Amino acid sequence: MRLSGKTALITGGTDGIGFVTAKLFVQEGARVAVTGRDKARLKKAQNELGENALVIASDVRSLEEMKQVSQRVKGTFGGLDVLFANAGRAYPTPLSTTTEEQYDTMMDTNVKGVFFTMQATLPVLNEGASVIVNTSFINQTGKHGISICAASKAAVRSLARSWSAELLARKIRVNAVSPGVIDTDIISKMGLGPEEVRQAKEHWERLVPVRRLGKPEDIALAALYLASDDSRYVVGVELVVDGGISQL
Repeated sequence: MRLSGKTALITGGTDGIGFVTAKLFVQEGARVAVTGRDKARLKKAQNELGENALVIASDVRSLEEMKQVSQRVKGTFGGLDVLFANAGRAYPTPLSTTTEEQYDTMMDTNVKGVFFTMQATLPVLNEGASVIVNTSFINQTGKHGISICAASKAAVRSLARSWSAELLARKIRVNAVSPGVIDTDIISKMGLGPEEVRQAKEHWERLVPVRRLGKPEDIALAALYLASDDSRYVVGVELVVDGGISQL
């Protein structure tokens, strides 16, 4: 198993990409901690991930809560070999109508949340640990009405480069995984009705060169590669997993 004996923390790990990645990490031999905010999903995650999982209610926007997560991880696992900073928000942010609250919510989750997750867990990261940050293909493209999300993901991609340089002495590798349009609940959370969701999915399927939306498993497998020793010579990169939509 590719993560045998390793420990991992996945933020936003109770649904979508994070949850599927947590299940894969457990299957590959890791002890895994996941964070989330929804009580029902927290309970479901604990039931499905089993005894090798630590499920913690927390909000990545709170430095104090992330410090508490770090201490629980230290007390349970002793240290971390893998951090997947996965928690994030995505919704339309047209220039002419986006509110200050919408801006703050997205930037606090996608940028502040990633930064302080890293800061809080830094003391418990083992030498040679792998850190993975979740960005998005939109940080490389210009798309109508999603400028704040794109900017936040571009910031996270930049953090991966800077942290890679900053943590070289501890042999900690920091890389980014960059999903394309992934078929998860996040699409339906954008305030769209069922028919609008269906139309949106069909629209994106036509745009993706491989003619399908991504699956959470596609990103989980990429995260597994970056988490494992298979990627031991990979530092500071952005692994794009988007069916070619940002490349072709």
